[in-house]
Amino acid sequence: MAASSVYRPRTIKRDRRTAARIEQLDNQILAVLCEDHPQSVRHVFYRMTDPRLPEPVEKSDRGYRHVQDRVVKLRRSSRLPFGWITDATRRGYHTPTYRSEAEFLRSMKGHYRADLWRQSRYYCEVWCESRSIAGVIEDDCRELAVSLYPAGGFSSITLAYQSAETINHYAEGRPVRILYIGDYDPAGVLIDVALERELREHLNGDIDLQFLRIGITEDQIETFELPTKPRKETDRRALHVKHTVEAEAMPARLMRDMLRDQIELLLPSDALAVAKVEEQSAREYFDRLAEIRGSP
Repeated sequence: MAASSVYRPRTIKRDRRTAARIEQLDNQILAVLCEDHPQSVRHVFYRMTDPRLPEPVEKSDRGYRHVQDRVVKLRRSSRLPFGWITDATRRGYHTPTYRSEAEFLRSMKGHYRADLWRQSRYYCEVWCESRSIAGVIEDDCRELAVSLYPAGGFSSITLAYQSAETINHYAEGRPVRILYIGDYDPAGVLIDVALERELREHLNGDIDLQFLRIGITEDQIETFELPTKPRKETDRRALHVKHTVEAEAMPARLMRDMLRDQIELLLPSDALAVAKVEEQSAREYFDRLAEIRGSP
């Protein structure tokens, strides 16, 4: 074969960012997180895929890795506070110890929570598909005193059983509302269906359960112009799903606000304000006890 006819694969030249373009991307990341934090890296990535940005990234695994790398470098350079990024997928285990009874009493005052839900007509829980989502909404669930369960995909039957047992004990005849956030894709739209079915297996027969997917929905994809990806042709589940959207494609603040609105609809209008007054009184009480026991 003649040398001229030998096949030589074409080298694809990758688009390498200049220092100026990297700085622009860094500034975009910082601006998004300054406006709203904490966020997961995946939430930040989806914000960076907006084509209206001066320096958007491609909506691909390569684009995600690039944003992830820039976030790491920004944190290590101290330009980005570590606390502005949440990662609920990895946690340490800590055993608290105390130097004195007074120190213990002072530490306990922050753990006292008034029961926001004692006057509510409802019992509420929040479920989400992944720990990534859980890390973004955790603080709001804690403030509003609702249990949060990250399913981790198709949830273990043990976790669903534990939730159902808690509901059976604490619902006390009230209607139960479960708010769910998950991906809109062939698997994601089946996860909450399977979860609801598993919960009902273990709930007392008189429990009035309403299971609500509050994100991601088809309407939200259109309303908020969320970035989509085509479904895999080989995936034959949920054929009505024509395009896929990860839950993290919804901006973190929008997700938190949406969730809070849904939870607060179930609470008496003054529940949070009344609880804060009660909790402040309890903190002062623990401080007085600590003074009696002596400073550490």
